[in-house]
Amino acid sequence: MGRALLGLAAATWLLMGLGSATRVMNAGLACPDWPLCYGELVPTQQMNLQVFLEWFHRLVAAGVGLATLVLTGFAWRKRQALPAWLPWGLSWAFVLVVAQGILGGLTVTELLRFDIVTAHLGTGLLFFATLLTLGWLALPSVAPSEEGRASVGYLPWLGLGAVLLVYVQSLLGALVASQWALHQCFASGELCGVMSSHLLGVAPATLAVLLVAVATSWRRQQIPRILKRLGHGSVVLLLAQVGVGILTYRYRLQVEPLTVAHQMIGAALLACLLGFTVLAWRMSNSLGGRIPRGVAAATEMNGE
Repeated sequence: MGRALLGLAAATWLLMGLGSATRVMNAGLACPDWPLCYGELVPTQQMNLQVFLEWFHRLVAAGVGLATLVLTGFAWRKRQALPAWLPWGLSWAFVLVVAQGILGGLTVTELLRFDIVTAHLGTGLLFFATLLTLGWLALPSVAPSEEGRASVGYLPWLGLGAVLLVYVQSLLGALVASQWALHQCFASGELCGVMSSHLLGVAPATLAVLLVAVATSWRRQQIPRILKRLGHGSVVLLLAQVGVGILTYRYRLQVEPLTVAHQMIGAALLACLLGFTVLAWRMSNSLGGRIPRGVAAATEMNGE
């Protein structure tokens, strides 16, 4: 189950990239109706690049929603052999994906209204984070040494702080994107405050990620290897995100692949930090470094 959830999270990550490409290519209204496109399942007569992007985005989104429904139904059917929290967690994920679909429809019917577009992006990230959390929790734990457990204790809080700050920064980025604030600021001096809030948000998010990396490097021999990899990987993703962000700003969003990469790297950074946080929490003193009984039963059932 853990691997299936992480696989669905990976598909959601690709879906977010596809959605970003749809937005930057001005294809968000390429299909003027919803859920069909020009009243058809496959609009062959109207098909061009923009129509294809919007249509394919909807197709993949429907696939993700269907997969979530299947996993939710499976979890409830096998609930006696699974952790008690898993069916409820998947039910929450299903609620989010349904809300995401409704918001996706409203972005079309309300002609890309910025608050609905921002909510659409924010809900997508929350759904992505929910799948990752459930997936990491359902995987076998890596038990640290006795000394390692003592050093892990404060890491979950650092990771959680970094996750929240990166998520807020992502929402600010969504607000910039939904209002085309960078274009507006450069063209007419409007919405520069929205753009500035996103730029200022870089500082606390960066500091939080660096603190996570420093914490994993401190007394390195006592930190489990997977946490060190996730902590250091978050720094690599942070540097890539900042670099792509600078290039995006410099070229004023005129290079579409840079804009798409900026969003996808940001989501990958959130995923890395979330994995660090969940695993650190499982390895903390509260769990004694052991696999929770329900998770152990689930992984045994799945042969993991």
